Amino acid sequence: MTDDAAADGLGKKLGEIARALAAEPDVDSTLDAIVMAAVDHIEGAEHAGISLVERGRRIRTVAPTGEVVVQIDEAQYRTGQGPCVDAIFEHRVYRSGDLARESRWPDFAPAAAETGVRSMMSYRLFTTDTTLGALNLYSRACDAFGDRTEEDGQLFATHAAIALVGAQTEAKLHVAVEHRDVIGMAKGILMQRHDLEPAQAFRMLADSSQNSNVKLHQVAAWLVEHRREL
Repeated sequence: MTDDAAADGLGKKLGEIARALAAEPDVDSTLDAIVMAAVDHIEGAEHAGISLVERGRRIRTVAPTGEVVVQIDEAQYRTGQGPCVDAIFEHRVYRSGDLARESRWPDFAPAAAETGVRSMMSYRLFTTDTTLGALNLYSRACDAFGDRTEEDGQLFATHAAIALVGAQTEAKLHVAVEHRDVIGMAKGILMQRHDLEPAQAFRMLADSSQNSNVKLHQVAAWLVEHRREL
């Protein structure tokens, strides 16, 4: 197969993957679809997982395809070393062909090699202004990931990041709509019971939230749930 034919085939495959990821109904389903597609379509990958960045530098593993993923990632987070950590905070892609002989991460690599995994590759998942985390690939074979695989995986990671951002954005919008609706219901209850204007009812909810140190939508949800008891 020529390079042009291979590129065309990859482009078609990535287009199909992107459409499939965009069709997933929620964030968890999107994460699961990303790792399964990675194992299916990135040459050499036996396992995959995603490390999500939360609250600055806190990282957690989601959608692992096997327990070995969790074990290796925990070693990375514990030592603060490894291809995933570096991919997230320093560079776009890190690759190791033999963790048993790896010198870049002296605390992490021996622990990872004990699991039987020898090769690992991590891609930073990011958009223009946001680092989401990393897509991590694992294999028991030495030198499982070559230069061409790394390049192809970068394109895959780009599509995965876009799909993940889309799913997260939609989830936030869904939550925002739910919060807005329950706050509106709570305002209506207060307006009816106390003959209040909309602004006055909202102020009553806001004051209750501030005084109780409970989020506004939670105060509203409690009022809606217990309205018959009040």
